[in-house]
Amino acid sequence: MKSYKFILSCLLAPLCAAQAPLSSAQSYPARPVRLLVPSTPGGSVDTLARAVSPKLGEKWGQQLVIDNRAGAGGVLAAETVAKAPPDGYTLLLGTVSALATNVSLQKKLPYDPVRDFAAVSLLATQPLMLVVNASLAAKSVDELTALARSRPGELTHSSAGNGTGSHLSAELFKSLAKIDLVHVPYKGIAPALLDVVSGRVSMTFPSTLSALPHVRSGKVRALAVTGLKRSPAAPDVPTMNEAGVKGYESSTWYGVVAPAATPVAVVNKLSGDLAYAIRLDDLRERMSHEGLELVGSTPAQFRQFMVNEIEKWGRLIKSRGIQAG
Repeated sequence: MKSYKFILSCLLAPLCAAQAPLSSAQSYPARPVRLLVPSTPGGSVDTLARAVSPKLGEKWGQQLVIDNRAGAGGVLAAETVAKAPPDGYTLLLGTVSALATNVSLQKKLPYDPVRDFAAVSLLATQPLMLVVNASLAAKSVDELTALARSRPGELTHSSAGNGTGSHLSAELFKSLAKIDLVHVPYKGIAPALLDVVSGRVSMTFPSTLSALPHVRSGKVRALAVTGLKRSPAAPDVPTMNEAGVKGYESSTWYGVVAPAATPVAVVNKLSGDLAYAIRLDDLRERMSHEGLELVGSTPAQFRQFMVNEIEKWGRLIKSRGIQAG
């Protein structure tokens, strides 16, 4: 009888182990979940987090707590989540910087975006916009490219700092269009854009949301958006591809990851719940006004997306000799 019980327990053990993650997923979350956001309150990534939070809270019956951890281009928040217990109760709303470009920009990144995280879902993308000073003699990307080639090393582009999205977007433009522009880094996109408005700098790549008030006032001219599709906020502005820079795509993006080894069933439940939230019409409308396009993806799709982004930006950063500020 003892031998029979022992054999039976051995046979049932794997089945019980397999059921444990499923059971934990069914009861997940049983307490508040913490979402680390790599920015100060305000701005697109924080706005997205605070818009999604109540939707998940209603579905779960548990609070999604927003924890702002700005610093080091998202490294501080990402490292905290990478080292957290893999139970689904500490998540990161990661950015292109934290989960892709920092791999090539930071010499000693304290985490690996692919190895140390379980991808959950790509939530949203946000295109940038190429704008030039209103007095610049270029009313299209073709005209700007021709002007830059006729005056190599004279035209300038500002950015929010070395290695930021506005900087890398300009470097991608320079590489594909084969033009020479002088980089002028600032501490943030607001002063970088204001100096284009004033005419001190020729052009920049701010978010569509940041650029549009100045475009509408006539202080800057919008030549293109950087995404693969036109922005609903500026449907008359072509994409860089449409404007003649073939193969161009550069967008800010935001996605949720959990610590590596988080149970697959919990990751899948999180992904499904996020997909539910971002399909809600009121959330989609609100985020559209913020210049964000809600996406949603499976964990596998988001993981592959991160791998592709790491490789894409890594090639550009290495070829252009770009260093973090």
